Amino acid sequence: MKIGIIGRPQSGKSTLFQLLTNHECDSSNKTQVAVGKIPDPRMEILANLHKPLKTVYSTIDFLDVPGFVSGQNSNGRSFLRSISDVDAIVLVTRAFDSDIVPSFDGIQPFGDFNDIQQELLLADWSLLETRMENIAKQRAKNPQAGQELDVLKKCHETLEQDLPLRQLELEPEEEKIVRTYDFLTLKPLIVAVNLDEEQMLTGEYPQKTELQETLDRMGIPLIQVSAQIEREISQLDPEDAKLFMEELGITDSGISRIARTVYSHLGLISYFTAGEREVHSWTITKGDSARRAAGKIHSDIERGFIRAEVVSYDDLVKHGNMQTVKEKGLFRLEGKDYIVQDGDVIEFRFNV
Repeated sequence: MKIGIIGRPQSGKSTLFQLLTNHECDSSNKTQVAVGKIPDPRMEILANLHKPLKTVYSTIDFLDVPGFVSGQNSNGRSFLRSISDVDAIVLVTRAFDSDIVPSFDGIQPFGDFNDIQQELLLADWSLLETRMENIAKQRAKNPQAGQELDVLKKCHETLEQDLPLRQLELEPEEEKIVRTYDFLTLKPLIVAVNLDEEQMLTGEYPQKTELQETLDRMGIPLIQVSAQIEREISQLDPEDAKLFMEELGITDSGISRIARTVYSHLGLISYFTAGEREVHSWTITKGDSARRAAGKIHSDIERGFIRAEVVSYDDLVKHGNMQTVKEKGLFRLEGKDYIVQDGDVIEFRFNV
């Protein structure tokens, strides 16, 4: 799973990338890739229950894409290539002002979002027109071309309205056709507006109304975050960090909210394996069966699946140990078609 972090130069996207991945960026102006763990408070509680030798969080690959500059063809091509194969995009817009970090083109979070959105729309438009021209030529020879062309015409109508393709409602068969293309505006998008400390306290920043109304209309999640505050929090010990966040009226760090929003927006959930040796969080797609979930650990477990021994996270935490859970009748044996739920604690039985 790959998430591209994009934005203007000096928007703070690289700082957020560093905080998400604990990876220092170099100055090469090339796309940086690093692994970030998905914060999950349930992991700490499970670790306290089991006292494992190792705790392993779910992870996602994050890409820090060089800042987008309008009107520079080489920059634009590189920018588009960098996000062509990501699974989702986090667009960082700048609302903070700073004498130390000059803004690239003024403080205009809505304007920056709109400029980058237009670049993505134009890229899809260009790809779409090329493909439609090719299909039109093949239509007489290829009976399937007509169906594909009809679907692409729907996409064309959507882009003509300056709307991203993710807003287009398609039938399952139509969606399969569209998914064969690397349309950028089909990818899930999350916007993170980067604020200073005062803006975080007041909740006010330039172009707030325009940005919020546009994103609401498009169904795009908006997260308010301050890279400045997040950096300060990351340098404190847990107790001091908690006090600092309370002073600012923050209940959860922006980094945690970004990571979890990405996770949920992609339709992902976590299940756990837990014991004295290891507490491990595993990422699966919502709706995955027990057998498919087992394959996340190892293909042999999926292939030789016998059953899943399941208890919910809430039941395990409430009663404190597996023995009590079993005595209460809350321990379940599930077959290969069981749909795994977020927070399930599972032990798989298999034979190869």
